[in-house]
Amino acid sequence: MKKLPLLVFLAASFIAARIDAQTVFYNNDFPNNLVGTASRPESTNKIEIESADDFMVNSSTQVTGATFSGLLPSNFDPASIGQVRVEIYHVFPTDSDTTRTPNVNTRANSPSDVALLDRDSTSGGLTFSTNVLNADFTAANSVLNGINPKPNQLTNGEGPITGEEVRFTINFTNPFDLPPDHYFFVPQVELAGTDNFFWLSATRPLAAPSTIFAPDLQSWTRSARLDPDWSRIGTDIIGGTTFNAAFSLTGNVPDSGSTAMLLGSALVAMICLKRRVSAQRESI
Repeated sequence: MKKLPLLVFLAASFIAARIDAQTVFYNNDFPNNLVGTASRPESTNKIEIESADDFMVNSSTQVTGATFSGLLPSNFDPASIGQVRVEIYHVFPTDSDTTRTPNVNTRANSPSDVALLDRDSTSGGLTFSTNVLNADFTAANSVLNGINPKPNQLTNGEGPITGEEVRFTINFTNPFDLPPDHYFFVPQVELAGTDNFFWLSATRPLAAPSTIFAPDLQSWTRSARLDPDWSRIGTDIIGGTTFNAAFSLTGNVPDSGSTAMLLGSALVAMICLKRRVSAQRESI
């Protein structure tokens, strides 16, 4: 008789763990050395720069964590990071003014004009930690100041950038609740003085072990001078190519009925066990 409550407890614990489990539902945090793009909040003597890459949510999801990889200055002390900020954007034309004339080549498949949601470490919406992946890493090209309206958008980039390759791990203390849709992810890192964070490019086209989805939109950027428009980092600024950016997302994702199936199987097993125990008692 002591086995039944124990099995019930184990089954219930297993089901609860399955329901509460968090899943890495998007992962392309496999940085390469093709390009690094500045991404920072507005701060003293610095205008805001945003770099964005897309992801999809197939069912209502609570986003609880993220990672992203980029370059910090060589021998940089992560403890001196002023702020980390993460924004979520819809895809244009949602949250956008479609009556105005854009100052870029196209807004099709870009992030929207304004952010849908945002969290930052200063207000307590997120916490972060850093891990140095490579103490001396060079991206073959970069984008920082050359974010211009058309017809001067094509700069071919601003050349190689070298620094510490660092992965940021984010915990959203105030998670994002996202319904099914197509979104853009924008991480920003505030550094003092003339230093900048450069978000690294990643696998494109998407291939295992990266999460594969379609359509996979290329990465975009804008500065306060271009706002509310965005330019394609590859097609518009560097020319002749496209990029993805290195990041991953973790969240509480519905499991399409597998938990219900597990619960049903566990209940059937417990009923069978109870009947077996009862039969054994009656035969004594």
